[in-house]
Formats: sequence, C-alpha cells, structure tokens
Amino acid sequence: MRPSIQILPSTAVGRAGTRVGPLTGVRVLDFGRYIAGPYCAALLAEFGADVIRIEKRGGSEDRFVSPLGEGLEGAVFTQMNRNKRSITLDPMSEAGRGVVRRLLCSADVVVANLPGPTLTAMGLDQTSLSALRPDIILASTSAYGDIGPLRDQVGFDGIGQVMSGAVHLTGTPDQPYRTPVAWVDFGTALHSAFGVVLALLERERSGRGQTVATSLLGTALAFMAPTLIEQAVTNSDRQAIGNKSHGSAPTDLYRTRDGWILTQVIGQPLFRRWAELMGEPSWLEDPQFASDKSRAENSGPITERMSRWCAERTEAEALAILGAARIPAGPVLRPQQVLDHPQVQAMGLMADTRALGAPRPAPAFRAPLQLSETPGTIQSGPPRVGQHTDAVLEELGYSACEIADLRAAGAI
Repeated sequence: MRPSIQILPSTAVGRAGTRVGPLTGVRVLDFGRYIAGPYCAALLAEFGADVIRIEKRGGSEDRFVSPLGEGLEGAVFTQMNRNKRSITLDPMSEAGRGVVRRLLCSADVVVANLPGPTLTAMGLDQTSLSALRPDIILASTSAYGDIGPLRDQVGFDGIGQVMSGAVHLTGTPDQPYRTPVAWVDFGTALHSAFGVVLALLERERSGRGQTVATSLLGTALAFMAPTLIEQAVTNSDRQAIGNKSHGSAPTDLYRTRDGWILTQVIGQPLFRRWAELMGEPSWLEDPQFASDKSRAENSGPITERMSRWCAERTEAEALAILGAARIPAGPVLRPQQVLDHPQVQAMGLMADTRALGAPRPAPAFRAPLQLSETPGTIQSGPPRVGQHTDAVLEELGYSACEIADLRAAGAI
C-alpha cells in the first residue's frame, strides 16, 4: 500500500499548514511549464518552500499532457506540481503587471523556463527583477543557453538528446532512437534546484541575488561528457550497438523463457564470478577477455553464452542465480509491474493524491533523497486552476473589492 498524504500536527507545521523544512520561509514564484522549470520548483516545495504557480486563467497547456481521464489534468502536471499553490494571472495586461510586481516584492526565487525575450517582455529578466528586489534569485532555463548562434531558439527535451550525441548511440546504425524518458528536462531541473540552493546560501553571506542559468543542451552535454571526452582524445567514433555496452561485457538485455533481463558485468571481480557461473573458467586466461574494453570489443562469444544460459531459465530463476552470485541483474518491467514491484513499494516514494478527480488515486513520486533530520514531504496534490488566487492576493494586501475588479478586468 502507498502511504496517503497527511498533514502533520500543528506543532510540526509552518505557514499555510506546510511542514517546517530546510526551505521553510522561502517563497518561490513558478512561471515554468512542462518539466524543467516546474520540477525544479516542486523539489524546492518538497523541502518546505512556499511555491506559487502562476498560469493562464484557463490553465496552462502543460496541465493536460497525458490526461488521467476525460477533461482531467495529466500525469505530467501531477508529478511536477504537487505541494504548490496556484493563481491565475495575465502578466501582460496592465493590471496583471501590477500583481506581478507585488508578487515579486514578496518573493525570494523566480523559476522560469521561458525564452529570453519572453522573460524581458514579462519583466522577469534579472535587470527588471533586481530593480524591484536586489536580493531576488532568478532560476532561468533555456534550450541552448544565453550565448551562441542558437541562443534565441526554443526547444524541448529531445533537442538536448539529439544534439548531445546520445541518440546517435541509441538503437542501431540504421535507426537511432530518442528515449521517451525526459532525462534532459529532469537533469536540468536538478541542476536548477541545486543552483537555487547555492544562490540562497550565497545570499545569506552577501545579501545579493543572482541568476541561476541552466540549459537543456548544457545538461545533455554534461551527462554525455565521458563519451565526448573519449571522442576528443581517441577519436573513437562510437556507433550504436543496440543494448550492448561499448565498455564491458556481458552488459546487454537477454531473453529468458518468460521475459527479459539486464546484466551488467563490469570489472574483473564481476567477470570472474560470471565466468565461473557460466562454467567457462578458461576465459579468465584468454587475452581477448582480459579487460572490460577487450571484452566489449570481443563480445560475440560472451553474448552467445549468456543468451544461451538465459534462454534455458525463467526470469525468476535467472535473477535468483545471478543475485546469489552477486552479479548485477534486473528484470525489464512494464509500467504496471513497476508500480507493483515489492522493492518499489518498499522504497515508499509514491504518495497517493486525489486532487485531480481521477477515477483512481494518482501517485506522485517523492524526490528520491532523504534528509535524516528534515525529510521532504508530499502533503498535497497538484492544485486546481487558480485554486489559491484569492488567498495569495489577500496575503499581498489586496482587498476583496480589488480582487473582484482584477477578475472583472481579466487580469486574474
């Protein structure tokens, strides 16, 4: 069973019922969309920050990606926007600009994965922000960074994947594959959240705000750095080789009698255990299998032996034997099998939310890290469109009449 979201006792909570965490007292304005910006803000919220998501009156487009039912919000929004409050706002209208200025004066951090010209038009560039509050921190994410010939171009996760060399090495030489997992977006969000915390620490010392600038391409290049370093030095010109590894063997996906498993045998101690398990002790003295590199380059016999061994066993049998031999191996799971797997359940990373009106509870996944004294928590699911507009504006000093006027003018 997944743990349900619970509000902790009042002795352990701070403003607006949120648990006191390392970022309690930090207010974040989330102008982000999709993953890179919103997930950065979600990580900050999980550890105590008061995150206010600002979106269009009808709900921004990222609310409805992978919908959880007819007319319902989507899976992407559920994961990226837990623990947040929502206000609707037209920041380009005259009245809306006034609300933005008052919000900014109350904020510590602004998160925005928007093009530079859009940031400037909305008054969210560092120059405009600093004029209102010199110690404010801007976490800005772009596709390509703020210099170079592509700096003004827009892009999604896949741009980083294809331009980093990762897609070229995925699949086969005749058919490269982009992974459906948005690892560039998520990696950029992690870098952004790390940068925000560093900027907050620096502000404690100097009182200065600053810009935390990240880019999708920059993240993808950082993750691909070992391969790119190898290319620069050795001119290796790696090509796609399916699920095999360029640097070790047997590292591949293997079919069992009833499924697929992955093994990763890296380093001499592991290879020794594997060769003994396979009944091939002579391979330990064979020069073509003397190192990870040579085993990868001469992987044909290794792959054939492992394939034959797996084909004779069920998935459970193969994993049990490999596990007993301390050889890294895991099953290729379908999404439902992931949700049901006892190890996944035991890790306690899923918290059920019911905020979206979905026919069944929608799990949100906690940040996969634990602080022993101040752990992060998921206390609420993603907010409804504009659910907290009135409450936030009241905190900023707007009266009920002023809020009604803003709503009538289409500013909120």
